[in-house]
Amino acid sequence: MGAIEEVYADLDTDVSEEEFREAVEQKVEQMGGLADEETAAMLIAHELNEGEVDTVADIEPGMDEVKFLAKVVSIGELRTFERDGEDEDGRVVNVEAADETGTVRLAFWDEQAASVAEGQLEEGQVLRIAGRPKDGYNGLEVSVDKAEPDEDAEIDVDLGEGSTVDALTMGQSDVNVRGIVLETDAIRTFDRDDGTEGKVSNFLLGDETGRVRVTMWDDRADRATELEPGTAVEVVDGYVREREGDLELHVGDHGAVDEIDETVEFTPEADAIDAVEMDQVVDLAGVVRSADPKRTFDRDDGSEGQVRNIRVQDDTGDIRVALWGEKADKEIAPGDEVFVADAEIQDGWQDDLEASAGWQSTVVVLDENTGAGSAAPSPGGASGDDGGSGGSESAGLDAFTDEGGEGGGSGSESSAGGAAASADGGAAAAAAEEVEFTGTVVQTGDPVILDDGQETMQVETEAALTLGQEVTARGAMVDDRLDADDVF
Repeated sequence: MGAIEEVYADLDTDVSEEEFREAVEQKVEQMGGLADEETAAMLIAHELNEGEVDTVADIEPGMDEVKFLAKVVSIGELRTFERDGEDEDGRVVNVEAADETGTVRLAFWDEQAASVAEGQLEEGQVLRIAGRPKDGYNGLEVSVDKAEPDEDAEIDVDLGEGSTVDALTMGQSDVNVRGIVLETDAIRTFDRDDGTEGKVSNFLLGDETGRVRVTMWDDRADRATELEPGTAVEVVDGYVREREGDLELHVGDHGAVDEIDETVEFTPEADAIDAVEMDQVVDLAGVVRSADPKRTFDRDDGSEGQVRNIRVQDDTGDIRVALWGEKADKEIAPGDEVFVADAEIQDGWQDDLEASAGWQSTVVVLDENTGAGSAAPSPGGASGDDGGSGGSESAGLDAFTDEGGEGGGSGSESSAGGAAASADGGAAAAAAEEVEFTGTVVQTGDPVILDDGQETMQVETEAALTLGQEVTARGAMVDDRLDADDVF
């Protein structure tokens, strides 16, 4: 076996041996005798291997050329367009291809596009592709220079199945995902560089694997006003983009959001409350122990803001959550199970941490109407002396300053006034030999926790109580708990 044959035998290429030999001979001639056949063969082999990637996930827009294997998942329609300065229209067909690591859009042009449209490409085929990657309008796209079927290669990708939230990857397009609407936002308008007005809206979609924010553009943005939390939907022909490190599913002119008649479960994954740390952005799930009235305040620019504080408890502890802006209007009551996504942990009153839920956060009440699985512990799941009841835990806004704002208010500013007022009430009760406290049961078990709308009280009692029941407890204060002799 000669040098050229030996080098060619080690290559993994779709170039024939005859084409390889011709390229080697041309290289020898170009170098004017500075390289023998073996050296020229190795140079050609290096050029052929350049751009070879192992998986779709390895493809990046900045690469000059890539070569890879992928399975055809779906084939789009032939589209024509006018080229500047040319009489003949251009033609393109977009093909969705994938391997086990991700999905990529392939753009076939002109004669290749016509061949694809004529049926010379089929779903399920594995292709050996060479092309030029770029960051296209719908994410990662490869403009195909050459694509040939590889009948021996196998790629484990199922066809005709919708994706799940946890399977979304950057650059995917023509994505179908079924889920449940958890929360919707208002439509927002913006001015484009060409002077036209654009529209955008968002909603949060959840399935059994996770959650993702869905962004709808222009005509599709109006769909947000038609969706209610708890509605099961399918996002059709979406594409995946990245925003501030998180993946988003976008719906443009070719996409849709359709209601479906089926049950979709959503079971959120949440951080343990006792494990959160300062400046973290976390997801919380638990039972609402108390809910303060909404407060309004004036910003430096003269506009009016609003905030409402609730206290959320899981199996590990409890934390105050400040709901800013429109989130303060949500109907949330003691005993509700809630999921708070993307909340920022800040300093609260008396060095306690609190969670701030601003515009970038999501607050979902979990009940049978959302189709969501229970994410919160039973109301009696967490107890103990650090359970955070008693007067000092009620939040307020009396000490709020202008430095706060929607989603950005200081925890200490947003809650100090109400907490101080509650502490005064707690101290007065402790000073009495016997006290009475009337409120709604927001936690059963040991201890029972009552909430009167202004403060909460831990109550030691053997009485059988239910969530939402309004009772009066009478007894002596012991270590900031009411040791009840009577509950009626």
